[in-house]
Amino acid sequence: MTDLLAGPGASEIQVIEPSLPGDARPDPRAIQRVQRIRKAVLLVAILGVTGLSVVTSPALAGSVTHAVILGAGVIALVVAIVGRAWCSLYIGGRKKSEIVDRGPYSVSRNPLYVFSFLGAFGMGAQTGSLMLAGLFTVIAMGVFLATVRQEEAWLLGAFDEDYRRYRDSTPRFWPRWSGWRDAPALTVAPEYFLTTLRDGSAMLLAVPLFWGITALHELHMLVPAVRLM
Repeated sequence: MTDLLAGPGASEIQVIEPSLPGDARPDPRAIQRVQRIRKAVLLVAILGVTGLSVVTSPALAGSVTHAVILGAGVIALVVAIVGRAWCSLYIGGRKKSEIVDRGPYSVSRNPLYVFSFLGAFGMGAQTGSLMLAGLFTVIAMGVFLATVRQEEAWLLGAFDEDYRRYRDSTPRFWPRWSGWRDAPALTVAPEYFLTTLRDGSAMLLAVPLFWGITALHELHMLVPAVRLM
């Protein structure tokens, strides 16, 4: 479950391994520790939101607004899956010693995470509650922000001025489309692309999961204690 938002294809620096001599190379174990903590926190968040959906019910259930929330969530999930796969085309087939700064990485330093934010909202929206959708999105943003800060320190140590220039010219998250630059051709790593697509598609499991919980509420097999917007 921890890979629903950020699986093997989700780290923005996973394929960036600079060739630096001796002790000059940053310790990759530091980033691995950060990724383990990130996955643990996301697992707790997923379980927490699922648990809250069991003991609560959406106040707008059965209304047009409720249907719009569910539909918007599905759209967000599809955009997140396609967007993450798109990003993998750029970062997955590039040389390991290179800063990726073309395509989505020319307008955002962490486009994979931006699409993961959308995925978090889409998953939470399947509860039918904007409050739970917002809560899950905020938690995901907080977790990824902490992860990105650690990754940035690693990248700065690995690439020094090259990364500093990229950092200073490209937003951390929200795209600045005026900076768009593309590559005339891409070298694609099919395994990386398919792994990212597979892990992103797993977010769709939120649809039957929360719809099933909603059905149990409607059958009075689960009795919610609170109704949430």
